[in-house]
Amino acid sequence: MKKKGETTVEYIQSKQNQRIKDYRKLHLAKNRKKTGKYLIEGEHLLEEALAYHASIEVVLVTSSYYESHVNDIDPINQSSTEILILSDEVMDSLAFTQHTQGVMALVKKESDKFSNKELIGSHYLLCDGIQDPGNLGTMIRTADAAGFDGVLLAEGCVDLYNDKVIRASQGSLWHLPIYETSNDQLLKAIQTAKLPIYCTAVNQDAEDYRKHIGSKCVLVLGNEGQGVGTYWMKEAEKSVYIPMPGKAESLNVSIAAGILMFAWKQWQGEPNNH
Repeated sequence: MKKKGETTVEYIQSKQNQRIKDYRKLHLAKNRKKTGKYLIEGEHLLEEALAYHASIEVVLVTSSYYESHVNDIDPINQSSTEILILSDEVMDSLAFTQHTQGVMALVKKESDKFSNKELIGSHYLLCDGIQDPGNLGTMIRTADAAGFDGVLLAEGCVDLYNDKVIRASQGSLWHLPIYETSNDQLLKAIQTAKLPIYCTAVNQDAEDYRKHIGSKCVLVLGNEGQGVGTYWMKEAEKSVYIPMPGKAESLNVSIAAGILMFAWKQWQGEPNNH
């Protein structure tokens, strides 16, 4: 081990190193939940995590990556972040992707304490039982792009810190509030904030979503197979659908979410010329 200023640099060449074995366990949701930590991979996600002040504890790099990016990596230490330099074999054993860029990081989760008074915005996306990590990450990224105030993860969703969720979000999970708690706590917060709930559905009571765009809302999109569950359907002010003039029977849930969020948030009665 050696020190460069405040930066601690340690070299690890064995896959059987205890720290590496512990980090490898974070590939499983139960261990991320137990430790309150997760791994991210790739230059872009590290840059986003740094830019939005995620709690990075350790940066892991290969020797070749460290040598070619030493001027970028050493300043990371300003918050006393530790640097681990791994052999290519060790990095490959930790990486989520087949062709790793040679850089990962260990990040501490944000506090999971949730107050019923935290919903101070006017537009939220609520994900009910979304199971595909690519869908959830894309929905978070799209909520960020559309200017929504936050994302609510109801019961049954895939783990927010699943690597595929993080990669699909492209860093948006650090850009806006994301609340992950029980249905009852979320509902109480929504009621406290006096936000109307709109659930997507295909039934005789559902209305064209365009009748309701522009108002404050909690938009609820449900599980890829079953749709929105009964818990949220019975709390909805309205159920809405997206008219489809083509022959497809349904839309991918993340595509549907994008259509609804952009329409809801940005509609001002006239097309935006920008």
